[in-house]
Amino acid sequence: MSLLVTGSIAIDTVETPFGKREQLIGGSAIYFSYAASFFTPVRLVGVVGEDCPSALLKVFEGREVDASGLEVRPGSKTFRWHGSYVKSMNDAVTVAVDLNVLAERTAPIPPAFKDSKYVFLANTHPRLQQQTLAALAHPRLAVADTMNFWIESEHAELLNLLKQIDGLVLNDGEARLLTQKQNLISAAREVLKLGPKFVVIKKGEHGCLMVTGQEVFVLPAFPAEQVIDPTGAGDSFAGGMMGYLATQGTLSSSSLKRALAFGTVVASFTIADFSLDGLKTATRQAIDQRWHEFKQSMSF
Repeated sequence: MSLLVTGSIAIDTVETPFGKREQLIGGSAIYFSYAASFFTPVRLVGVVGEDCPSALLKVFEGREVDASGLEVRPGSKTFRWHGSYVKSMNDAVTVAVDLNVLAERTAPIPPAFKDSKYVFLANTHPRLQQQTLAALAHPRLAVADTMNFWIESEHAELLNLLKQIDGLVLNDGEARLLTQKQNLISAAREVLKLGPKFVVIKKGEHGCLMVTGQEVFVLPAFPAEQVIDPTGAGDSFAGGMMGYLATQGTLSSSSLKRALAFGTVVASFTIADFSLDGLKTATRQAIDQRWHEFKQSMSF
């Protein structure tokens, strides 16, 4: 079942204890699409400027990613982000950001994409996320991501979005900010009152937490021995999670739990190198093998 994603497409500069890299391909929609394509065909909707490097347009060659929803906008510049993990590999410090094309109108959804049943609204303005959702014909599962900036500056629009989606993915700091609850389980339960059927809270190297109306599920991070670049890990996690769910046709408890584990495993490939280089070393076979190892490591 095809999975649609909208979100940022970026040219990144990243600094970690392992070095500095410039002109990297990045953005939430890029990481998500590559990760999800290990499981299901992906439909990408996004926008870049005329300065977009040719390598970015070729990044999905050989992958089941339909990029016909990617708009190259004349006269505009591509979103750029410069982040540093030198002080902490858990939290990026934004050195510089140029919204460029992201400050303009959103990319239109191709007519052929409007029947998408699985939708992920990656981090962007909640009003634009709602516009995307409104343009689709009865999606079966709609999940969104958000960030501190929108929680603080567009709170009312975000609350409107939460009434329309099935799931929300956010990190621990964002969950606390949104709900004013320090305990993450309490925070997740507050989010459920706002509309979603389930909430996934990412905790970096400490794994993730999922809360539904019926249960609480906690999953550790994959025991990676070396982290080179955490950029895109959360988006890859979401891609693996949604990619797997799109193959199941159900939101059962067991499917959601397996999806979180697949998302965790896919993210473990992302953090092993800069940009998409870690994901490019992955195969579905390698993901499945690591998933079984991950599951076995938690058996007792």
